[in-house]
Amino acid sequence: MQRWRLFRRAIAEDVGTASLEFVTAGMILLLPMVYLVLTMAALQAGSLAVEGAARHAARVYVQAPDTRDAEAEAERAIRFALADYGLDPSEASVGISCSPRPADCLRRRAIVTITVEVSVGLPLVPSALTIGGPLTVPLRSTATEQVSRFWGAP
Repeated sequence: MQRWRLFRRAIAEDVGTASLEFVTAGMILLLPMVYLVLTMAALQAGSLAVEGAARHAARVYVQAPDTRDAEAEAERAIRFALADYGLDPSEASVGISCSPRPADCLRRRAIVTITVEVSVGLPLVPSALTIGGPLTVPLRSTATEQVSRFWGAP
């Protein structure tokens, strides 16, 4: 009988704390989930930007009439693709390689490979945590295109 009274008293004293416990546990679980979603969205946007920039740059490069125009068009395509996703194009690293002759990219059936690298910053990171530099994730994409076998034909 004594135990029953103690049990009833313990239940009576616990009235009204469920909502507080729900809000506290909800915030503890919800905040990391929201940050994870924001981080994954930023990384996905950066990934799509880098991939699109490399792909479009390679396409316009192989269609240009000469090497100077090809480099200018590829640079413009990279700037546009990165800016479209909110990334700074000046921070991108671009590499262009050609085979079988590295010095002659625009010849028939030559293979042009363009690599674009950019670092995407993590969202909502306070400046106190970025003492050694910003917290970023490096992203890299490579695209390869072949110059048309009809390139330069009259």
